[in-house]
Amino acid sequence: MKPVLALVGRPNVGKSTLFNRLTKTRDAIVADFAGLTRDRHYGNARFEKHDFIVIDTGGFEPTADSGIYKEMARQTQQAVAEADVVVFVVDARGGISAQDHDIANYLRRLGKPTILVANKAEGMTEAAQLVEFYELGLGEVLPVSASHGHGMRTLMANALAPLNLADPDDEADKVDDGIIKLAVAGRPNVGKSTLINTWLGEERLVAFDMPGTTRDAISVPFERNGQMFELIDTAGLRRKGKVFEAIEKFSVVKTLQAIESANVVLLLLDATQGVTDQDAHIAGYILESGRAVVLAVNKWDAVDSYQRELLMRSIETRLPFLKFAAMHFISAKKRQGLGPLWGAIAQAHKSAMCKMPTPLLTRLLLEAVQFQSPQRGGMYRPKLRYAHQGGMNPPIIVIHGNSLEHVTESYKRFLEGRFRKAFNLEGTPLRIEMKTSSNPYADKDN
Repeated sequence: MKPVLALVGRPNVGKSTLFNRLTKTRDAIVADFAGLTRDRHYGNARFEKHDFIVIDTGGFEPTADSGIYKEMARQTQQAVAEADVVVFVVDARGGISAQDHDIANYLRRLGKPTILVANKAEGMTEAAQLVEFYELGLGEVLPVSASHGHGMRTLMANALAPLNLADPDDEADKVDDGIIKLAVAGRPNVGKSTLINTWLGEERLVAFDMPGTTRDAISVPFERNGQMFELIDTAGLRRKGKVFEAIEKFSVVKTLQAIESANVVLLLLDATQGVTDQDAHIAGYILESGRAVVLAVNKWDAVDSYQRELLMRSIETRLPFLKFAAMHFISAKKRQGLGPLWGAIAQAHKSAMCKMPTPLLTRLLLEAVQFQSPQRGGMYRPKLRYAHQGGMNPPIIVIHGNSLEHVTESYKRFLEGRFRKAFNLEGTPLRIEMKTSSNPYADKDN
């Protein structure tokens, strides 16, 4: 499961700029005035071989007792509670403040691993300028410049050190225990807990006709026909503007972690409400994570033929990127249509873990090129020479050749269709990577 880093500090110390730097995005809005970030923001980041989640929080005032600042403080406190490591950001140029002392006292009482970072330290070569921050009692002060990217490697090395993370290569070499991790994801109140209770034959999870009953990702062992599963009931993901409660904010983080750690994700839709922006957002995250996916439309018995036709059109137009996923229509409450789901889940897992021999991949590639050559790009036509498998869950096919930067997205989709048909890859994303061979004469004079 991905570790979580929370960025905390008083307003306008550069937390959002640091968030953008770590995640290599511009997702967090940045401006030169205090209090801009009021909501929780989360993103994926990577340092060397390790992936982790970063949370950007609003300006923290532990003593705030009213208004928006009280709500921001509650959200930040939840962020700190859920994080594995806290990165406390201070302003190297503005100096220490009473609010910094309040935050430091709060963090010391929690006893959670905390990294003290002095941002905006570009050009400050003398350590004497940072000495005053040692009185916060949080150990070494790391000078960084989020806007210029200075000190990022040192910051990440120190932030991840307390976690004792295992080498991902070693984790990949471990023997598969044969357990399929199945995450049930979807919007609040689509029937995730009801479905798992129906599978288990008991009221193991709280199911209630009110959105947001499940606040955490809950794991339940399950066996079916000799196959062991780990069922993960995730908290419903709402659209960002609809997430108000601080505790529900971190249901989002838990859900994202559950999707990342799963082998297969069952995306549950509500037939009575159609496909919404939230459904498309969750589906997009599943696809981005590379997880195998099965679509299940719940409450199918509660809609008439006209509503069913509208729903099918909505799925086609709003979720076209999940055409590879099997779709089933069920009623969790009435136990209808649940049997075929297991076949689709098993097929999705089998496809995600499919092994593709290099000779067969190369033969399929050359046959595809012979059937339809890639479009010429400028003076050169891409030459696709051979292919091999680059990974599983999701399957990755690496194609080598010359001038492959000119291969169009439409041609990649054409190749994907050929590979999918040959290996019967249903229910899993398939990633195709192009690697152009270097020209050995590029640096030589004519």
